[in-house]
This record gives sequence, C-alpha cells and structure tokens, in this order.
Amino acid sequence: MSEVKQIDVLIAGQGAAAFAAGLYSSRYQVETLIAGEQFGGETAIGGMIENYPGQPDIDGFDLMMKFKEQVDKLETPTENSNVTAVEKNGDVYRATLENGTQVDAISIILAVGRERRKLLLPNEEEWSGNGVSYCSTCDAPLYRNKKAAAVVGGGNAAVEGAVLLAKYAETVYLIYRRDKLTRPEPILLKVLSQTENVKVLYSTEVVELLGSDDAGLTGIRINQPWEGQNELTLDGLFVEAGADPRLDIPNQLGLEINPDTGEVHVDKALKTSVQGIYAAGDLTDGTELKQTITAAAQGAIAALSAYQHVLEVKSGWQEAETSTPAGVSGD
Repeated sequence: MSEVKQIDVLIAGQGAAAFAAGLYSSRYQVETLIAGEQFGGETAIGGMIENYPGQPDIDGFDLMMKFKEQVDKLETPTENSNVTAVEKNGDVYRATLENGTQVDAISIILAVGRERRKLLLPNEEEWSGNGVSYCSTCDAPLYRNKKAAAVVGGGNAAVEGAVLLAKYAETVYLIYRRDKLTRPEPILLKVLSQTENVKVLYSTEVVELLGSDDAGLTGIRINQPWEGQNELTLDGLFVEAGADPRLDIPNQLGLEINPDTGEVHVDKALKTSVQGIYAAGDLTDGTELKQTITAAAQGAIAALSAYQHVLEVKSGWQEAETSTPAGVSGD
C-alpha cells in the first residue's frame, strides 16, 4: 500500500465552495489538498451566470476555471478523485480516495454538493445520453430544429432549461407536478411567459418513458388528473427536478442531518456536529439560497474554521512534546 499523506486540511469537492475553501486555506499557509471528480460542480454546468458580482454574463464553466486558476497560483494540489471513506484515526481523520490515495488530515471540509434527482423510471439510465438528459445547458444545442422536447421540474433550473431549449426546438413542454410555479425567480417567470413556444403542463407527471434501446427515447406517457394518461412524442427529455445532498461521507461520520431539509446541519462557522469536520455549499442547511456566491462565501468561512482547528490541534501536540520529561518516551 502506498504511503499515507500527512496534511492539515482536506477539502472534498471541486465546486465553488471547495475552490473558495482551497483559496483561503492555502493563504493561511496550511497544507491543503482538494479532492473531487466533478470539476466545477453545479456552477460549471449551469450555463450563463448573470448574478455573480464583478463577473456579469459569464459562463459557469469559465467562472469555475477562474476559481481554479486562482487556487493553482498558490500551488494547491488537486486530486481528480472523490473521497469515498473517512474514519477517525487518533487526532486526525484518515480519508481514502477512489483512486486509492490515502491522506491523514487534521480538518476536513465537505463541499461535495448534491446529486441530481432522477425520475426512477424504467429505461431512464439506459437512455441517458440517448434522449434523456440531466443538463439543459449542456445538451440543449443538440435539439436544434427538432420538433419537440420536454423539461421536467418546477424550479429555476427547469424554467431556465425550458427557455434555453426553446431557442432550438420548435416546441418545448415544461412539465410540473404542481398546479403553479412558485419557486422560480420572478424575472425567470417573466421570461417564460414571453417565450411563446414553451407550453407549461401543470399537475402533470411523467409515468413512462417510450422508445427502444436502438432509437432511445421517442416519447413519454404523462398522467393528468382531468385527462388521465396521454402520450407525447418527443425528441428529448430533460430532467431538472432538483437535487439531493450527497450524504455518504456525512453518514459515515455520523454528522447531524437537518430532519426538515435532509442537509448537513452547520452553525454560523460552518462547523458540523463532529469536531474537525466542516461543511460548505449546497450540502448544508447554512442558507436557503443555493447559489455560487453563497457556496463560495461558505467555503471561505469553513476554511477559517478549519484553520483555527488545525492551530488548536498542533498547539496541543507541541504542549505534549514539551511536557514530556527528557529521556522518557511519549508513546
């Protein structure tokens, strides 16, 4: 087995919260490692961002590249591999990465974000990339001049996806299971109302994916209270139904989970219920506003807390060393 790396702060993730934490942690001159497989997190695949201060009209991927470039200037190492396991190992935490790398860290900042929800229907996974997509901003251009496509969801991402998709496909259906859109920002709802080729289907659920393994998705079966079940012929289906916090590592560590939101509970310093473990970004209940700017802010705060914990632990080590009489082993 390869040698275990000894570091001060391990940051799990590669999104806005993770890079902001990496930037601040490195500036505090503590040995830091950023580890994660999905570069840029949700921001990188979020398309055009218009509300990040100082960077009007910037693509999310480009914004994340700027985050990374700033961290790279400080020579902060990055492992393109997810953290898969963490356990207490004396005064430190031993983390194992998917690529087999092991590190001992005094503090850990969890910035692993969320996993996009799926419809959990037969053939959904098999037809992903063949008519089924989970990223409107990534795949909308593929539907240029197509007859019809649909977006499932009722939040900002769903409305943004439908409006974007309407620039390419002749007809776009926005499918929402409730009877009214209440979650999207008012400005997005205004744009939606002005986009003539988007048809909103309220109180509607997708109950079946239609198609074949050769052709992929060719349509969907929907259910509406007043009409029962009907079929829609589609060239593509985009699932923008929100996301759930990634809780594998938090559950391993026994972190407190907010029972109302399913998110990792943190205090104002981004401390979790376990000493030395911090969390930032969409994983946490620290704020209802899940945006790049709030994720970055939380990353910075978590880095300060992690740094202070590193100093406290190292100070305890130094006191233990100086209090050991000469010639007497401290083991």
